Amino acid sequence: MRVSFTVNGRHETVDDVWPGESLLYVLRERVGLPGSKNACEQGECGSCTVYLDGLPVCSCLVAAGQAEGRRVRTVEGLADGDRLDPVQEAFVECGAVQCGFCTPGLLVQAHDLLERVPRPSDAEIREALAGNLCRCTGYEKILDAVRLAASRKAGGE
Repeated sequence: MRVSFTVNGRHETVDDVWPGESLLYVLRERVGLPGSKNACEQGECGSCTVYLDGLPVCSCLVAAGQAEGRRVRTVEGLADGDRLDPVQEAFVECGAVQCGFCTPGLLVQAHDLLERVPRPSDAEIREALAGNLCRCTGYEKILDAVRLAASRKAGGE
């Protein structure tokens, strides 16, 4: 089947998509956007999180055909050209990026949180990131990064 959708503001058409193919696979292997990671293929780790029509989803659980005519925004699409999103900058500055496997999903979820809640409490940050597993950082640097990004987006720094 043929699937046409918009990815990071650019129209894409992918041919010969088989019915069981995931959106994650199409993004990584057919569209050339390797940012979203393939870790569990069960929607448990969050490393493949992308926006689908403005809502965060685990792209490993979305059949590629479900993206037909829809808008997808990946971790690559958070940046504005060469300028990183404040969330991406904060992750780098705070050392919240270690092995990097969980980072794309955490970035998308943190970005979504800050779009909805400009000054989240620690409890709100923890709740928003609860579906994203990290085995390297212990989460404290990730929380620091979200706090820093929130502060910057709100004009506090």
